[in-house]
This record gives sequence, structure tokens and C-alpha cells, in this order.
Amino acid sequence: MSNVQSIERAFGLLEVLSEHPDGLQITRLSEKVGLSKSTVHRLLATLTNMNYVHKDPESEKYKIGYQLVYLTRNILSNIDVITIAKPYLNKLSKEVNETIHLCIEDMGEILYVDKIESNQTIRMFSRVGSRAPMYCTGTGKMILSGMEPDYYENIVEKIEFVEKTEHTIKNKMDLKKEIEFIKDQGYALDNIENEEGIRCIAAPIIDSQGKTIAAFSISGPSNRITMERINQELAEKIKETSRMISRQLGYDNRNQARKSELSL
Repeated sequence: MSNVQSIERAFGLLEVLSEHPDGLQITRLSEKVGLSKSTVHRLLATLTNMNYVHKDPESEKYKIGYQLVYLTRNILSNIDVITIAKPYLNKLSKEVNETIHLCIEDMGEILYVDKIESNQTIRMFSRVGSRAPMYCTGTGKMILSGMEPDYYENIVEKIEFVEKTEHTIKNKMDLKKEIEFIKDQGYALDNIENEEGIRCIAAPIIDSQGKTIAAFSISGPSNRITMERINQELAEKIKETSRMISRQLGYDNRNQARKSELSL
């Protein structure tokens, strides 16, 4: 498929301007991208109107606008999440000696952005960059539980409920009941729902605005990740790790609780 020329040229301008933080006048910019001044002027006019480019009225130089910062906000946040969460997830992995996954939501699916392997002989077959459904994974359900209602409905409306095991959630109503339960208990389970013989427990990572921006899980064979172990050990460990990571991102659950009380 051929590129749309005007879009390709516009991104070319943005790439060149990104390499010149002090800005470029239109003549120099035209030379850099190999286009006529009139063509560059038309492209810049549109980009300026959309706030992707800013023109300094004194120097007449064009610079990258703040709208690009807005576009990259989620990417930058995710990079921060990986870096900030890493030491806490490493510590958790050593304590429980099970595989830890860090996930975000992307296009209605779970995207694995980090993995910490255990030293167990039986390990999880998963890799960074792979994807999984939201309705049958612990991290997916955890992120769903933190979504705004409209966004949640938009995501769930597009889910095709495939029965991966006999325990897989089969419809929207059952998923909604599960999500409400997750909100109350503060963690989510993949109770052998996505893969036979594998059980996971997941907790959220919450930013300074109270938004669930990621989730992480402890995963392993169901004969090691037993419900007894979850209730006696793993639930408290994963919730404490969630609190510590979220605190590093500026989330204060005490303030959040006070806001909830005031809204009642």
C-alpha cells in the first residue's frame, strides 16, 4: 500500500523539527525536507492550527508544538511504569519464586510489557510483546475494573467470548459480576480461565490521578498457585506491592478514600 503523500510530508517536517529544538525558519526547513517553500508553508499552516507546530513571531522559526506531548502521554507513562515497577516486581518475584507479568491495555487487549521469570523447573510460556484477551486474564480483568464506565462498555462490547477452558467467563453479564467482585477485593484472578493448569493473581498500578494504567500478576501452575496459597500469602503480598508501586507514581489511596467519602 502506497503512503499518503501529504501525511508523509507532514511527518517528515515534524521529524526534522524534532531534531532542531531551537526551531527552523521556513527557508531552511524547505531545504532540509527537499520541498518547495509554498508546499512547506501549506503543511505548516495546518500543523500550526492543530498545535503540532508553533511559530515564534519574533524569530519566525517553527518549533515542535505541545500537542505531540499530549499524543505521547500514554507511551511515556508506560515507560515510567516499567522502570518504576521493576525493582518492586523483582522483589516480589524473589519472595514468591513465581513468574511476574506486567501488562497494559492496548486496543482492547492485554499487552505484556515486562516479564520476570522464576527459577522453577516448570515455567510460564509467555513473552514480552505478546497479547491476550482481557476477559479471561487476571491482569485484563484488573484493568477492566479500573476503567471509566463508558470506556469499559466500549471495550466489552467488542469482546468475543471464546471458551478457552471450562472456567472461562462466557458472557458480558458474568464478566460484569466478576468485575464488581474484583473492585471489592482489590485483586483479580485468572482461575484457570485462559490456559489449562495455569492460575494467576493480579493487582493494579494506579497513577496520581487515580487511574489504573497497568496491572501485574503472579502466575504459575495451579498446583503451586493454589487457592489456599492465594488466600494465605499471595493476595496480601500482591496488594502491598501494588500500593508501593502506585505510591511511587503519586497515587495516595488515603486521599482517594477521602474523596469517595465526600462524594457520598
